Amino acid sequence: MSISKSVCYGNISNYHPSISIPENLKYDLVCTRCNSVYFDDRLKCDTDNGLLRANYRNKKLELKNVHGVGKFHDWLPVDDLITTDAGSVTYRSTELASHLGLNNLFIGFNGYWPEKGAYIKTCSFKELEAFPTLTRSKNSGKSLVLASAGNTARAFAHVSAMTGTDVYIVVPGSATSRMWLPEEPTDSIHIIQMGNNCDYTDSIHLAERLAAAPGMQAEGGARNVARRDGMGTVMLDASVSMKQLPDHYFQAIGSGTGGIAAWEASTRLLEDGRFGNGLPQLHLSQNLPFVPMFNAWNAGRRDIIKDIDMPDPKKLIHEMYADILSNREPPYSVPGGVFDSLCATNGTMYAITNNDAKKGVDIFEELEGIDIFPPAGVAVASLIEAVNAGKVKPDDHIVLNITGGGVKRVEQDYHLHKIEPTAHAENANVSLEDLI
Repeated sequence: MSISKSVCYGNISNYHPSISIPENLKYDLVCTRCNSVYFDDRLKCDTDNGLLRANYRNKKLELKNVHGVGKFHDWLPVDDLITTDAGSVTYRSTELASHLGLNNLFIGFNGYWPEKGAYIKTCSFKELEAFPTLTRSKNSGKSLVLASAGNTARAFAHVSAMTGTDVYIVVPGSATSRMWLPEEPTDSIHIIQMGNNCDYTDSIHLAERLAAAPGMQAEGGARNVARRDGMGTVMLDASVSMKQLPDHYFQAIGSGTGGIAAWEASTRLLEDGRFGNGLPQLHLSQNLPFVPMFNAWNAGRRDIIKDIDMPDPKKLIHEMYADILSNREPPYSVPGGVFDSLCATNGTMYAITNNDAKKGVDIFEELEGIDIFPPAGVAVASLIEAVNAGKVKPDDHIVLNITGGGVKRVEQDYHLHKIEPTAHAENANVSLEDLI
């Protein structure tokens, strides 16, 4: 699909203005809409709604001699080196690649698969967000508040258990089965479970109220550069492994923050100069019947129109196979968001049926040898659709982001502990006194 560049916001090169930066700063924050520059850690621009982006002083990526996400320290908005085995692992596919007739298919695996060197024990790439986010906020003296449909909650709870950092996590009732850890939960983890009629967006609204209470601070979601740059390490690891940027990048999205992160990481690699001279094309997928970003994009609109793009959203979300991909207020329209990432990369969006997503899960486990989460099955299905439609060529370099997998494998090595909620909330308007 072709979108007029007149409806997209500026060129990404404009987001890195020439400015005198204080010597001791690793990065500044630049507004993607107005180019305002900030030297403190914040979530929003003072003058408009654009996402803030980290502008790192080191333009050449130098890997640190550690495992996991910490090796990309130069391009993470933290001062302390993150030491964890958890990180994205890139490997060249043989079986799935052969099945699809692809010669350069690379898997970005984000889960637990020790045989591949993958040690994300919560089995989701959300751990890539949790480590830098909690590292960045640990000296604030406040408890971090966030909302989650499941995987993010597990990841942040895991890092909280490891570090002792207090987190308050609001989850919908549908997330109950996803509330587990590979270790005993600690008192630093506070799970607030909402009623069964509430969804992820209800959780976001309650988390916003909770974050405004004394002693609390909002984690920030897509506006938090630590989350985006943590997720962006999937693209960094893949490009370093391939020694070039890919031609195509496939990922399923709920909020779309991972797609934004992949775009931002790609621009830094372009500026580095050693990984090629073109941005990867983003291939982002949603799970039918809840596909608001797909609908808006294919209508050529920057704005999501709720009555058109997601009528009766809670009913649609209930019918999804990968219900975790269900954000009713995604960062699609915001400057520097999903719409702009698709514009900048000549991107494509897909609407994947439940049946095709389930087939994606099954075919990946059969051919690659590891179980994966439903959202990853949506991404696999979008790759199959792209191959069948001729949107990718046999020799193209392709990265498929498997955003979660390996639960069956982690169960062999660890006893999984259920995280019990510390409070319940029937809706987003309950009294906060009962939750803290």
